[in-house]
Amino acid sequence: MHFNFDFSAVQILWTLTFASILVLLVVLLGRDRARVYPWFTASIVIIGFRLLASRLLFGRLAPIPMNAIFLTLALVAGLVSLLVLVELARRAFVGASRNTWIIGTLVLLALCGVVLAFWGPWPAWKTLTVDSVLAGLRLEQFVTQKLDLLVDMLSIGLGLLIVIFGSRYAAGFRSHTQQIVIGLSTAALAQTAVRAIWQLIATHAAPTTQAEYERVLGLQEKLYNSSSAVFVLALVWWIICLWINEPGRDQGSGTRDQKAGEESAAPTSVIDSANGAAQDQK
Repeated sequence: MHFNFDFSAVQILWTLTFASILVLLVVLLGRDRARVYPWFTASIVIIGFRLLASRLLFGRLAPIPMNAIFLTLALVAGLVSLLVLVELARRAFVGASRNTWIIGTLVLLALCGVVLAFWGPWPAWKTLTVDSVLAGLRLEQFVTQKLDLLVDMLSIGLGLLIVIFGSRYAAGFRSHTQQIVIGLSTAALAQTAVRAIWQLIATHAAPTTQAEYERVLGLQEKLYNSSSAVFVLALVWWIICLWINEPGRDQGSGTRDQKAGEESAAPTSVIDSANGAAQDQK
């Protein structure tokens, strides 16, 4: 018996990604994680909306308005991703001194700035300042690419900091904060590796024939599919980790229930002792 599947790898990865996003949103809302991590929840919503928009709008609009919509969504997603990193850093390093915050932030931004400056070509200033629709789209695309690279570098750096120093503050291994950052940094590492490999191929292995050009395009598709597969694994990781309560939260809830029971039992014991004393007097 032979089975024929008409679905491509891109379609399968799109379906798995969108389904995983929906399940993750159910976990975030149902387990009350959205209240704790509002910007992370917003970023997942934006990713799902971008996936849905790409499926519904691709090939149905003119190139210029379609690119304007997708670039705007990518820019918004990048800005929200920065807020996600700030949210996770604030929760991870609760109790850190102001000097530690300033030094750590400056060192991380400096390292990411160096990578940002030397990674990839920078367009000429005249190209960026041309007053036209296409020039505006190119400028927005350039800003979006650099913003994505900055977010990836910051995610990797923050992941290393939380894995190394998180247990000293409020982000141990089984904490949701560290688990979210591990998923973000893993996806960022995969995307950075794909970006670096593709840049090397485009720079040093330029195709000269039609067969080589098609082979390079096939390799590009496989590289981006591998990055998408890693992101699906990160989504599954978040679903599992955020479904399980943190150990401190379980203990805290048990302690609160015990204290509530003691407080509710205390007035009853006082009334019983007062009734016993009154009966003794009679």
